[in-house]
Amino acid sequence: MKYAEFEGAGQLTIKDYPLPKIEQPDDVILKVVRTCVCGSDLWAYRGFEEQGPENDGHEALGIVQAVGAEITTVKPGDFVIAPFTHGCGHCRACLAGFDGDCQNHTDNFSNGCQAEYIRFQHGQWALVKVPGQPSDYSEGMLKSLLTLADVMATGYHAARVANVQPGDSVIVLGDGAVGLCAIIAAKLRGATQIISTSRHPSRQALASEFGATINIAERGDEGIKKLIAASNGGADAVLECVGTELSTNESLKVGRPGAIIGRVGLPHGDKIDPSETFERNNSLAGGPASVTTYDKALLLKAVLDGKINPGKVFDGTFTLDQIEEAYQAMTDRQVIKSYIVL
Repeated sequence: MKYAEFEGAGQLTIKDYPLPKIEQPDDVILKVVRTCVCGSDLWAYRGFEEQGPENDGHEALGIVQAVGAEITTVKPGDFVIAPFTHGCGHCRACLAGFDGDCQNHTDNFSNGCQAEYIRFQHGQWALVKVPGQPSDYSEGMLKSLLTLADVMATGYHAARVANVQPGDSVIVLGDGAVGLCAIIAAKLRGATQIISTSRHPSRQALASEFGATINIAERGDEGIKKLIAASNGGADAVLECVGTELSTNESLKVGRPGAIIGRVGLPHGDKIDPSETFERNNSLAGGPASVTTYDKALLLKAVLDGKINPGKVFDGTFTLDQIEEAYQAMTDRQVIKSYIVL
């Protein structure tokens, strides 16, 4: 099978790998029909962190090919969303709605999904069945379904842990796929003012379409002053969807006293001074998204019913053979998120 192997900063190569096999009784083998590139995949590609040969791809739509002896929830032929998390569904964390931190699995996260087939571990509860087959859906709908493997659920996680309520003012830091999906999530939860922070006209336009009511493009002290002024003294909730030290520190300054910061940007080099939150009674929450919980509870239905259309974050389409081009297009900010058709 074709497999995207990471060879070093700025270099992925398609290699011929053996087909994956059932290794554990709760394994599921999937034929990948759609996958993509995530912003977090770019950290190794840009040379900011070490990476072995396994690609960082962790989002997929697939068709079940084979199941382990303990799998009863899906069968060969089923069309499924393969989340980047592998919650068990019955530990205390999963039952509390935090399957991104499942207590029963040390191997809770996907990788290697930029390939023709994958072995999905702990598939009994984590996989999300989609009615019908891929051929029953438009490409636009398939894109939206693919966001439910990560970015839409991650954006929703930011809004949920920040306790976004109807009527709230919300600031979203980040204009990548997760930030844009966080705007959708804030609107879904009833926020009436949603402030986006994009410096790119095309992303500003999509943010507005998704529900942003105003955009503040400035950064640094000027941006902070404008965000505070626009939200009448600071937002009720701040959704941090980048993960850099700059974005994290900004998130601590633009909420009103008592605001909650929903932090889902993968942290890279950020340091937090506890006094920043203590002096203003702010709370900092967030981490890996509860993908399966959100998909099964509301997001899959919202997509199928046409209530949300997060698939618009995919604005570049590639084949698996073009995987390096897909990474580079995101690195160069030519596209928001690269969509891979197999």
